Amino acid sequence: MPPPKDVVKIAIQMVGAIPQLIELQQSKPLAAVLKDWAAGMEWPVCGCTIGLLYSGIQSNNVDVKTESLKKLASLSQDVTFAREFINRNGLKQIFYIVEEGNDTGEILAHTLKAFMELMEHDFVSWETLSAAFIKKIVSYVNMNAMDASVQQLSMSILENMVPSSRVLFELVKKEVTVDRLLTHLQVTNVQLQLKATALLIALLLAATDAERRVWGSGQHWGANIIHSSEPLGDEMAHYLYVLQSLSLNLHEHRMRTSMDPYSQEQRDLLQSLRQAAFESENDAPAGTFSTERRRSLCAKEFRKLGFMNNSNPAEDLRRAPPGLLALDNMVYFSRHTPSAYSRFILENSSREDKHECPFARSSIQLTLILCEILHIGEQCSETAQAFYPMFFGQDHFFEELFCICIQLVNKTWKEMRATQEDFDKVLQVVREQITRTLTLKPTSLELFKTRVNALNYSEILKLRQTERLHQEETLAVPVLELRERLKPELLELIRQQRLLRLCEGTLFRKISSRRRQDKLWYCRLSPNHKVLHYGDVEEGVHSPPIESLTEKIPVADMKALLVGKECPHTKEKSSGKQNKDVLELAFSIVYDVEEYCLNFVAPTRYEFCLWTDGLNVLLGKEMTSERTQTDLDILLSMELKLRLLDLENISIPDNPPPVPKPPSNLNFCYDFSHAEQ
Repeated sequence: MPPPKDVVKIAIQMVGAIPQLIELQQSKPLAAVLKDWAAGMEWPVCGCTIGLLYSGIQSNNVDVKTESLKKLASLSQDVTFAREFINRNGLKQIFYIVEEGNDTGEILAHTLKAFMELMEHDFVSWETLSAAFIKKIVSYVNMNAMDASVQQLSMSILENMVPSSRVLFELVKKEVTVDRLLTHLQVTNVQLQLKATALLIALLLAATDAERRVWGSGQHWGANIIHSSEPLGDEMAHYLYVLQSLSLNLHEHRMRTSMDPYSQEQRDLLQSLRQAAFESENDAPAGTFSTERRRSLCAKEFRKLGFMNNSNPAEDLRRAPPGLLALDNMVYFSRHTPSAYSRFILENSSREDKHECPFARSSIQLTLILCEILHIGEQCSETAQAFYPMFFGQDHFFEELFCICIQLVNKTWKEMRATQEDFDKVLQVVREQITRTLTLKPTSLELFKTRVNALNYSEILKLRQTERLHQEETLAVPVLELRERLKPELLELIRQQRLLRLCEGTLFRKISSRRRQDKLWYCRLSPNHKVLHYGDVEEGVHSPPIESLTEKIPVADMKALLVGKECPHTKEKSSGKQNKDVLELAFSIVYDVEEYCLNFVAPTRYEFCLWTDGLNVLLGKEMTSERTQTDLDILLSMELKLRLLDLENISIPDNPPPVPKPPSNLNFCYDFSHAEQ
């Protein structure tokens, strides 16, 4: 069969290499042909380059050695160079500098940087590192007088080492104590704080729950960072969120454990609640009552405590969650705030049965609500940054929060004049009070207590009424018609904003299967909206000039936008390692006739929405993100309020007023023609 007419054979020869004969499809763009050919080439690494680096690294001249190591750190980012350097036993030279040498400062920093870059490519397992090398790295972290850049790189190496195996975790845990890491958190160097926190998080993630309990809850670890004058970056905010989640999840075991009615320890805790509320020194000793009389008295007291099954209160705690965590909270409240506990019980004991607030039932439900709000028992997100400043610097945070909120339940119960039938309504209001107050990000539990108590039932009603009136106002028929007329203009405004955001550009991070964040790269749209520019950037560069971004994609060559599981860079990773949050932030641009892909993972959901909307505008498609609807609702609400400002407190009819009949004559009109004459 003869070859197609548009296919010809041509020879391509690299300098110093044997010529190659390839088939050239003339209908295909030359750039695509060259790209395919380059992808299939096995590019040789210049042996002389590696040889020169070897001699430079071994040089006795400090300047030559420093420059060689700096160049090695730069070249090691290239996967082909890294493979060849490792194959030529280059890591041995790095190990020698670290293990045997006495170099410090810049030489050591460049050496560790080169090692990190080489290990990034996963050609060598972390488990192959020698004990001498690891101990040397650990010593840099533990030294007081050590260059900050060396300590940062050392902690990054240990951070990557810890998750790779249990043996390495045990070694690092033994050599680098939590107390030593906490001293690094007290410094003013933000990058050193960041690396120390990252290593601490890596150790906590690899540890068991028992080991985490031995180390402590972590509630004081981030206090210095929270109260520093420096603004928190996204990465530090994420680490604080993870630290908070890991600490709160220490309650998960008790939350998921039902009460065992045959456990003497648990029965004693239950009895201590009754004794703290009703027994005093003046009471008659229990031995003076018969067994039946004592059982009847206990059942009556458990009923006053608010247990639904007063003859066997352990049954109320069989539901998990909240399980034994509810019992722990009640016991903590009774022991640490005995006066408030007694006041709660005695106050409700004196009310009518239908008006008393059941302490035990409320405590069980409140514990469940707090677990849901604080996401106890849920896996840590890889991108979330939502943490509560009041968590850090507070001992027994969850228990103290419960003590504040259970008193809030009693207060709200009285404000609502509730009965037993209103139990669910009261707890719904309490949930709303807690969530609304948490959104204000109070910095201490005392401030939280002040604000949540100020948000009483009448304030909740006012907020609900305001929101409801706003909703009703926007549902009037004429208002809905006006909304529809305004939509096209406001959507165009949103489109322009999205394109402006793309022109400003965004800093993205490449995501690998081993680390949450890796290399940085930047992408932005040209001012004429015709070309996408992108390229790698260094750490600390926030808005590189468009001329420095060497890679380009013409907008005219863009074919489609893929999001989530459709993206090729999410399909390449195994489902076991792929995180749900990364899937929600992933998108890809399909471009050129060969349908190449430029893959993105947005830093936040907000950036994901802006970029996918902007790319859809460039492709001539509708903006589909949830942010578009949110922005449109905000703009419509503002525009409607401005236009309806003169109609305040005036009801808008659903139907327009009828058009009056025309007059019988038009004699009232003035004839201007006579005036002109």
